Order: sequence, then structure tokens, then C-alpha cells
Amino acid sequence: MKVYLFICLLAACATFLYTPIVRHVAIRVGAVGEVRARDVHTVPTPRMGGVGMLCGFLTAMFFASRLNFLQGVFRENHQAYIVMAGAVLICLLGVCDDIWDLDWMLKLAGQLLIAVFVAWGGLQIITLPIGSLVTASPTISIAITALLIVVSINAVNFVDGLDGLAAGIVAIGGVAFGIYSYILARSAPSYASMATLVDVAMVGICLGFLLHNWHPAKLFMGDSGSMLLGYLITCASIIMTGRIDPATVNASIYLPAFMPILLPILVLFLPVLDMLMAICRRLSKGQSPMHPDRMHLHHRMLRIGHSVRGAVLILWGWAALIAFGSLMLLFFRPIHVLVVFLVAAAALTVATMYPYIRRRMNGEVEELPEERDADHPEHARAAGGRRRRARHIRGDR
Repeated sequence: MKVYLFICLLAACATFLYTPIVRHVAIRVGAVGEVRARDVHTVPTPRMGGVGMLCGFLTAMFFASRLNFLQGVFRENHQAYIVMAGAVLICLLGVCDDIWDLDWMLKLAGQLLIAVFVAWGGLQIITLPIGSLVTASPTISIAITALLIVVSINAVNFVDGLDGLAAGIVAIGGVAFGIYSYILARSAPSYASMATLVDVAMVGICLGFLLHNWHPAKLFMGDSGSMLLGYLITCASIIMTGRIDPATVNASIYLPAFMPILLPILVLFLPVLDMLMAICRRLSKGQSPMHPDRMHLHHRMLRIGHSVRGAVLILWGWAALIAFGSLMLLFFRPIHVLVVFLVAAAALTVATMYPYIRRRMNGEVEELPEERDADHPEHARAAGGRRRRARHIRGDR
């Protein structure tokens, strides 16, 4: 455990130190986002924070490979190198989007190609831990793995709308998933686990970046960061999930046989829910699934009346409840977990709706700024002024 805590701390410190350099580079190369009508922030802010996170992750992995405790996981197979290669590629794709704002279909195609490359390189779900079910063929295994990677990448990307939101949610889910993978690794001859290593390094880069990304953010992670986080948390789950035999799990702890699949899904429950709601909402209106709007979960929180920080903290609370609530099934009876879950969910529901209830009780029914259409002319004019400030920061003439 001490080794994993060291790796997490190292990743956090490295990311914290790299990020100011990345911010300077982002301004120099023009990776400063124009403030769009749908955006919450009002000041043009550099993007490309994922580069600092990638550097922090690679630094942590390099030092991990030099530690006696973890050298075995690097020698056993080449999974670690496939994970790192995929991380570099997905981050580079995100950097291109941060600078040039790629078409969504081109970006999706790039994500799919990278996911297939990673799966083809050996990072695959070989068996599904439900009974003795085995994937029918290597082709199906690659397809399932690539699909999971692409879905997770876009789920985290969809929820990255407020300062610190995506990094915090992934860090919370990463802690829960890291505890679970560590517990499973303890039953093996060696505690060393590539899944746990990737997970703690990912948590570290989230924490290090949060110090720069907390509201008001000095730097956004951009697509380079959100796609990297979605990729890493999926890689950790694939390394662990696809190779677990449920028969080896100690039945004395209340662990369903499907938990190895269920927990990774629950860890990303909020991002996946937000993504599915957005896709259904846009398709029902005859729009592209990637058409921007102001109806994400974080937009709804602001419309209720929360501040940016308040909305982020409450969404973190929901993410923690879901992730750690599922983790509690490892140690407690389901009925006890359900009682605690319902009590905590009730408290979070009150906290979520409190600003709206207070306004209604005070008779404040006026429309909030967040409720207006993103394409409203007044929003367009305001966005135009913010775009001019963005060009000024980038040095455009």
C-alpha cells in the first residue's frame, strides 16, 4: 500500500509542476478556447491541461518501473507499455482538438482507431466474469474492448463542463476502483497489480491538476485531459475485469459474481448517464448526438441556483455515493448498504434541490441566465465579445 501511495503522490506532484509550463505553451500555440454561448466560464482560459496530466502519468510509471515491488508487472507482459502508448496517442488527439477544434466525426474515428490499436496490442477483455462465459473470438474481444474505451472517453468528455468536475469525479471513482483492485490483488501471490498501479497514478494526476483547475480555473484539461482520464480508468478496469475468475473470489464477503463488471460501470455512472441523456435528447430533436446544448447535469445544477463550486461539490457527492456505495458490498450485507445509500441519497437530494426550493418559497420565479437558449441573439453578442478577448490572449490580430 505504501508503494501505491508513493506513486499517487509522485503523480500528483509531477502534474502540479508540469501544468504551469503547459499553460504557457497552450497560450503560445493558441490553445485558448473562445468562450461560447453554452459555456459557463466568462474569461477565455487556456486548454490542453491533459498534456501536464500525461507527463505526470508517464513520470509516475517510469519511477514505478524502477521499484522492486512493481518491476514484476512490467516484466510479466507488455500491457504497461500498451497503456502508455495509447495514453500518448489519445492525448495527442485531444491536443489537436484543443488547438484546431476537430470535427466530431474525425475525433470519434481517431478514438476508435486508438482503441482498436490498444486492444489489438493485447489489452483486451478475454473473459467476462459471469459464470464461465468466454468471448467467442479475438475479433469480438477487440470489438468489446474498443467499444468500452470509446464510451468511457466520451462519457468523461461530456461531463467536463465545470472547473474541477471531471477531474474530481474520475479521482473519486479511481479511489473506489483502486481499493477494489488492491483487495483482489491481495489474494494473489504478489500484491503488485498493473490495474492498481494505473489507477493510483490516474488519481494522482487528477489531484495534481485540480490545484490548478479549481474554480476559477487557471487552465482547462481540454479534450486532451478528459479523453486521457476516460481512457486510463477504462484500461485499469479492463486489466482487472477481463481476467477475473469469480470462483476464486472469497464468498465470505458479500460480493456478487458480477461485481468486477458492475463496479467500473458504477464508477463512471454520472458521466455515462449524462452522455446517454444528451444523446437521447439531441436525437429526439433531430440533432447530431454531438450538437452542443446547455442541458448537461452541471448546467441543470446551475439553473437550479447553485454556484459553480457548489454544483461541483454536490456532483462529487453523488459520484462518491454511487462509487463507494457499490464498494461497500464487499464488506457489508446488501440490506445494510441499501439503508446507508438511501439515507445519504436523501441528504444529497435535499442539498441538490435546496436553492430551487428556497427561491420558490421566496417567490423568486424569474428566469435565470442559464435557462436562456444558447443561440439567443444576446448570448451570441456576449459570446462575440468574449471571443475577441480570447483572440487577444492568443495574440491574434
